[in-house]
Amino acid sequence: MRVTVIGTGYVGSVTGACLAYLGHHVTCVDTDESKIAKWQRNEPPIYEPCLAELVTAAGKRIEFSTDLAPAVRASDVIFIAVGTPSCPDGSPDLTYLEAASRSIGASMDDSRFRVVVNKSTVPVGSGNLVETLVREGIEESNPGTRNQVEFGVASNPEFLREGSAVADSLYPDRIVLGGSDDRTLGVMLKLYHPLVEQSFASPAAVSRPAALVRVPVVITSLTSAEMIKYAANAFLTVKIGFANEIANICEHVGAEVTEVMQGIGLDSRIGSKFLNAGLGWGGSCFGKDVQALLQTAGEYGYKSKLLQSALEINTAQRKLVIQKLQEKLFILKGRTIGLLGLAFKPDTDDLRDAPALHIAERLIQIGARVKAYDPIAMEACRALHPELKIRYCDGPREVAEGADALVLVTEWREFAALSLPELAEVMAKPVLIDGRNLFHPEAAAAAGFDYAGIGRCPRPSNDKRETKTVALR
Repeated sequence: MRVTVIGTGYVGSVTGACLAYLGHHVTCVDTDESKIAKWQRNEPPIYEPCLAELVTAAGKRIEFSTDLAPAVRASDVIFIAVGTPSCPDGSPDLTYLEAASRSIGASMDDSRFRVVVNKSTVPVGSGNLVETLVREGIEESNPGTRNQVEFGVASNPEFLREGSAVADSLYPDRIVLGGSDDRTLGVMLKLYHPLVEQSFASPAAVSRPAALVRVPVVITSLTSAEMIKYAANAFLTVKIGFANEIANICEHVGAEVTEVMQGIGLDSRIGSKFLNAGLGWGGSCFGKDVQALLQTAGEYGYKSKLLQSALEINTAQRKLVIQKLQEKLFILKGRTIGLLGLAFKPDTDDLRDAPALHIAERLIQIGARVKAYDPIAMEACRALHPELKIRYCDGPREVAEGADALVLVTEWREFAALSLPELAEVMAKPVLIDGRNLFHPEAAAAAGFDYAGIGRCPRPSNDKRETKTVALR
């Protein structure tokens, strides 16, 4: 099939690359000429593992362009994967979605049936909005043809995690398709047939999970599909918030949060994912989506105290780092604090709503000096946040040299392999705030660190127990 993807950010580029790898002919369109030029050279302007390799494997089946009209005219399916950033009141800014919808309509020059797909995370009711705007674009381009051009509108929300977006696209937990008629849904099922049946050869760098045989497809109304996306992200924020609330209580009563989360995560009704206590979530999706859901609820006079609390808990976790530093150092003015990690999560250079930025900003306001190292995100931080007076370092050791404290902010794999004794040796004061509970408290203490995690209570030296799961016969 022939596919157009509007928007070449994380969602659009990964969607386009994966569909092309599956055998479809894909044109990814963006108004940003510099971004398209990079894609044409296969130099992704975003960092996402295995994405460049997937584009290479797709070969001539994928192309990148700034010209929307010919791509739409040739396509069977047009994905809208543009940004929907938050407005000051928390509602999504639909400017890009509206412009894309009108442009799609203006580009349709015949009655051949096409499907317009909302891939962007959009508020409930956006399917109706897209249909209206596409028809307005048709009418503006060819007066009198508003109802003569045939097309369908579908909602196909994404559930990608930055850092593992390619695997999430090729081997999804489920595919959600929202639509109001069988013809539209039939086109989408045909498009996704190789994915549903897992009938394609796995890329060398992204192997198929052994247990995956067929991907479930959830077919719903447009409204339900839109709601599924928001509900999924909202649930994850609540789950993370719960883990952090329990962690904070653990610190008061002397319990170990990693043990507590293991104990409840083995319950099949709960599950172990998204129960890691720490500095809270960041990125472009969770906060924006919860705000949008709160805004939608408010339009109908409903207040969600649970979702509002999830946002407040997340903000509080970032402040917790400052509190722990003050407990260890008392005065932060004039101190040097080293940050290990800047990106909001490992395996990405995305800094949107990154906890590290909030922590750095607050430390600088207090009068502390901030040093930082991140394997991928430093260049992006320099470019996007020149106002932050951060000293960027070439590695963890340089961050530690002369520092009064280290804060582990992003749990990059390379940080787990650090030699803690070597870092402690070069610091002015060996204080370690482990914002992701990456290190063992006893190991950090043995290395000479004054350690503090999130919800962790180091055991007495004579306690030799290991937390593990055993099967009794």
